[in-house]
Amino acid sequence: MAISESISAEAQSRNGRDIFFAFGIVVILAVLFLPIPAFLIDIGLAFSIALSVLILMVALWIQRPLDFSSFPTILLIATMLRLSLNIATTRMILSHGNEGTHAAGYVISGFSKLVMSSDFVIGLIVFLILVVVNFIVITKGATRIAEVGARFTLDAIPGKQMSIDADLSAGMIDDKTAQLRRRELEEESSFFGSMDGASKFVRGDAIAGLIITVINIVGGIAIGYLRHDMGIGEAADVFIKLSVGDGLVTQIPALIVSLAAGLLVSKGGTRGSANQAVFGQLGAHPRALYVAASLLTLLSLMPGLPMFPFLTLAGAMAGLGYVIPMRHNRRIAEEEAQKEGEAAAKAEDEKNSVKASLATAEIELLIGKQLSTKLITSHQELAFRMAKMRKKFAAQYGFVVPEVRLTDDFAIAPKGYQIKIHGTVVAEYQMRVGELMVLLGNRDTPDIPGEEVKEPAFSMRAYSVLETFAEDLKREQYTFADNMSVLLTHLSEVVRNNLPQLLSYKDMKALLERQDPEYRKLADEICTSHISYPGLQAVLKLLLAERISIRNLHLIIEAIAEIAPHVRRTEQIVEHVRIRMAQQICGDLAEGGVLKVLRLGNRWDLAFHQALKRDAKGEVREFDIDPRQLEEFGQEATKAIRKHLETGQRFVLVTAPDARPYVRMIIERLFTTLPVLSHVEIAKGVEIRVLGTIS
Repeated sequence: MAISESISAEAQSRNGRDIFFAFGIVVILAVLFLPIPAFLIDIGLAFSIALSVLILMVALWIQRPLDFSSFPTILLIATMLRLSLNIATTRMILSHGNEGTHAAGYVISGFSKLVMSSDFVIGLIVFLILVVVNFIVITKGATRIAEVGARFTLDAIPGKQMSIDADLSAGMIDDKTAQLRRRELEEESSFFGSMDGASKFVRGDAIAGLIITVINIVGGIAIGYLRHDMGIGEAADVFIKLSVGDGLVTQIPALIVSLAAGLLVSKGGTRGSANQAVFGQLGAHPRALYVAASLLTLLSLMPGLPMFPFLTLAGAMAGLGYVIPMRHNRRIAEEEAQKEGEAAAKAEDEKNSVKASLATAEIELLIGKQLSTKLITSHQELAFRMAKMRKKFAAQYGFVVPEVRLTDDFAIAPKGYQIKIHGTVVAEYQMRVGELMVLLGNRDTPDIPGEEVKEPAFSMRAYSVLETFAEDLKREQYTFADNMSVLLTHLSEVVRNNLPQLLSYKDMKALLERQDPEYRKLADEICTSHISYPGLQAVLKLLLAERISIRNLHLIIEAIAEIAPHVRRTEQIVEHVRIRMAQQICGDLAEGGVLKVLRLGNRWDLAFHQALKRDAKGEVREFDIDPRQLEEFGQEATKAIRKHLETGQRFVLVTAPDARPYVRMIIERLFTTLPVLSHVEIAKGVEIRVLGTIS
């Protein structure tokens, strides 16, 4: 009930405005035919001047031309109002002009005295100048701009419509936005087309004003001389003053409206009010103001020219050239500060929101209270070194690992720290705050008070001593590390061991987007016909699990394109990719161009070969080895591998291609970082040095 009443009230109000508007149009038309008293003419002329000023102010302050789309209609109404008043004043001048200069009302009389200074020749000259300015300068220029604007706007409509359709098809905008943009395009074309026609009203109004004034002068003199027994001089003085006064009262609003039309059509694609556009663009170049000020100063020094006005203007322009950049920089600084404040407030809100509590960091380093106090002065250095570590990983493995979130957690041990991957603790350690960790290796412990510990990253023998013994350790040539170095080394090794978990689907898509268009197209083809994008991500993860860099992603895509049409298992695809990347793999593992290898041995090659069960097509379907034999292999491999690891050499374990994944599966549980290659992954031209065999 309330809704229907409100709708009814709104309809009545709208109907009332419509009736009032229609009544106003009827009154304008009635003035064309019916005589009206002088005081109503005064009110009408004042209203005409006020309306023209209002139109000009709106044209100055609108942000874009379409915001004043009703201008052609308003222009027509204002023109009809001036013409009807012009006819009414003509009727009054010709009917009662013999009664004096107040015959057509006090507005015309006042303008005639103000502008003509009791001399109708001056008024006539001023009136003609106003007509020339309005008709030849403003109206003609605005008409031409409106014609060209309408033509180019109509020519550009098909291209703009295609652009809207393309954005809609690409998903950049929704249906509602597309409809709004199409409606705006229609309004723009309709507006400029209407402005092309409306400019003719302004031109016709100027011509009509000139003709009406001439008619008033000639007709008034004739009527005064023939009917009212006035002399030629007396009739000319009275009727020319009245006619020119009437012409001035009419031409001034016409000039103002013509200026508004010119401002509106010349605005074009510029956004913002006219004062912003003009002063913003003129004042955007302080050097131009300085040059203009220099020229004015030079003119002030010329003999015969007045110094004061030129120097005053020169000082004003130079002052503007100095003040404008300062205001511009201050405004930019305020906007940046406001944006930073809004961003900080938004980040704080997100941090305190429920959703933020559900989000987990991909890599997080939690530090205990006492350790945090020790490192608090080095937080900036810690952040810098972590950023440097991420750059190193990006260059080495071909993708950017996530940022490390650093958190002070008083819930863990005061001297300890934890490393989390996707919210799960994967490593932790109790640090000896304020002590140095001496890396022993095969060396004996130094003759310094301390305690033997385990290095957290590689579980190496280490010895913890106070920082005051650093010089003694240097003299004895021991390798040692401070608390921050130990922490960062451990963090780096944890990240390296968890590279597959850190390569997200989003990261993989970003890597593909950075490839050349040909390789992006190839990836799209294989991921739509032979392997899915998650399947491609699984291939990259298996490569990273064995610490093989994916920096040459284009080679990986080529290798997958070769094998994907023939096999489906991800493991088989990975083995083929490894063969294609043999040169990179061997180059990354070799030292000084020499690849040191440890062979599996004939006995174990045969044992693993027999443990592979194949189907009718010859493909491996399962791995079945005796547990006792597997235990024996683990013991022998541990003994042989550890002997070479203790020498500090970098080497790889080499086995048969079919057995390589299964040998790697066993070895990685004993020695996580030891690479396992197959014979076919040894690149051509690589120098090989055999260290021994597991047998």
